[in-house]
Amino acid sequence: MIRRVSLVFGLLIALALPLAAQTAAPDTTAPSGDITTTDPEVTMPAAPPPRTMIGTWEFSNADREKICSVIFRNETIKVGKRLEFDPGCIKQFPFIAGIAGWSQNGNDFLRLLDAQGNPVLEFSEVESGIFEAPKPGEGIMFIQNPTDLGPAPKTAEQVTGEWLIVRRTGQRVCGLTLSTEPSGEEFLVKVQPPCDQTVTRFGPATWQMDRGEMLLHSATGQAWRFEEQDDAKWHRIPETATPLLMVRK
Repeated sequence: MIRRVSLVFGLLIALALPLAAQTAAPDTTAPSGDITTTDPEVTMPAAPPPRTMIGTWEFSNADREKICSVIFRNETIKVGKRLEFDPGCIKQFPFIAGIAGWSQNGNDFLRLLDAQGNPVLEFSEVESGIFEAPKPGEGIMFIQNPTDLGPAPKTAEQVTGEWLIVRRTGQRVCGLTLSTEPSGEEFLVKVQPPCDQTVTRFGPATWQMDRGEMLLHSATGQAWRFEEQDDAKWHRIPETATPLLMVRK
């Protein structure tokens, strides 16, 4: 009896030992995919260099039909720093006679000052290198870097004279004289026959320049608009089924 009990007890111990070993055995397997990562180094963009106004800039109205140059100097005077307008400026913008100097603190307004230091114009930078300021009686004035600009639009003085309206093939349609004789705020057009009925039905009576484009008006208020293109010809816009061009006679 004692022997049978001993055998049973020994069998229980033999079965318990593997289970205990399995429970107590530490997990020595390293976890897979445990890779140490570091954040990438972030490079901050360099700050843009401070803008300098020193040098020659274009001074104009919004349509750029009146343009001259202004030179900003780095010479301190009684009111701000010295500036110089080109001699033709005062004929186009009489108010500049009262401008004596300029100032700008960091990215603050660009101010053109009178002899007492009061601002005549306060320009804000609306785009890189483009400053604008309202001027009562003149509209919006601009100061721009001339190296960033295209050619100035044609003025009325540059387009007066003898012209031909032609088709794209070069066929004559009519002759026109863009005169300097005023008619209200515009100038008179003189028609030079022979003329195709395309023009006679329209009946051009006056002309003007509008933001660099040539505008012909009829007596009834209709308008033809022409835009100068790279071929040095003026194309009617928007283009119609029978395109028309204006060329110097």
